[in-house]
Amino acid sequence: MDSALINPGLGVIFWMIVSFAILFFILAKFGWPVVIKTLNERESAINDALSAAEKAKEEMLHLQAGNEELLRAAKAERDEILRNARLTSEKIVEDSKIKATEEADRIVELARKSIEFEKLEALHDLKNQIATLSIEIAEKLLKRELSDKTVAGDFIKQELDKVHLK
Repeated sequence: MDSALINPGLGVIFWMIVSFAILFFILAKFGWPVVIKTLNERESAINDALSAAEKAKEEMLHLQAGNEELLRAAKAERDEILRNARLTSEKIVEDSKIKATEEADRIVELARKSIEFEKLEALHDLKNQIATLSIEIAEKLLKRELSDKTVAGDFIKQELDKVHLK
């Protein structure tokens, strides 16, 4: 059971050490600098990404605070606009009510004046008609009464005696 792998000889050990030294030298000269450079670049990229992520996080927090402030300001402005609109609409409604009341009062007053004028005009026309009718009736009565000349002369004398001239 003396296997070469289990109990290597002095020549195998020597060549293994030489091979390992050459491999170590080649790796140390050409491999390790590339691997270390790549690892350093990767570490730098990771650190840059972490710092950029931290900056982005801080900026997001700042933007979020700014957005919340803008949102509060927008809500306050909206509330102010709504309050002003409500006040303006109430004022417009109140002004409209006042104008409508004034217009209704004016129309009622015009109607009253028109009715009063028409009433006076109707009374005037009625008085004129009564006067005309009275004159016509008196005329007819006088014609009938005074158709006789002697009666007419006596009637005129009586009426003249009643009148006192001053």
